[in-house]
Amino acid sequence: MSSPAAPAPESVPLSALQHWLFCPRQCALIHVERLWAENRFTAEGRQMHRRPDAGQAETRGEGRTLRGVEIASRRHGLHGVADVVELGGRPPRPFPVEYKRGRPKPHRADEVQLCAQALCLEEMFSCTITEGALYYGKTRRRVSVTFDDALRRLTLEAAQAVRELIATGRLPAAEYAPARCDSCSLKALCRPQLTRSAARWLSRAIAHEGTPE
Repeated sequence: MSSPAAPAPESVPLSALQHWLFCPRQCALIHVERLWAENRFTAEGRQMHRRPDAGQAETRGEGRTLRGVEIASRRHGLHGVADVVELGGRPPRPFPVEYKRGRPKPHRADEVQLCAQALCLEEMFSCTITEGALYYGKTRRRVSVTFDDALRRLTLEAAQAVRELIATGRLPAAEYAPARCDSCSLKALCRPQLTRSAARWLSRAIAHEGTPE
């Protein structure tokens, strides 16, 4: 007698993986507290996504380009929308393309979001996808991304971390990092600098208490 199939994991949105790797507290504010705020960077990103999100498909020769594609993976518990999926070859093999407003980043958050799209598309098309691309608005260039074992493992680890975060409903403590926090649209809601100020005050208070008279 075969063992019963394992239940599908609770599905998490693809964007949450990118938010988690950028900042766990930002991820919780958006996906647990349901908070959002706009700034110049998010507005520019939204403007850049207008064409991909329009959902208009194109056919060129034997290739086809799909936009604003709803995707999901029951096996990995992921769901969301792919900006662009290019289909080529016979049978058609999907090639995901994610649009980003800025430049390539030192961390792998964008790559993980793209890899998560590939995991969904692999399940939907019953195929293996070896690579995709990130298109950056500042450079107006594509950056190829290979979906190797390390990136796939990082993607699934991020998905599980987000799943646990949402399940517990906890809000991670703020850690102020100027390069990250000053560009975040949720800075005013997060108030990361208050944590640093409070820590400094407490440290000075403890030091003062410990000073002999």
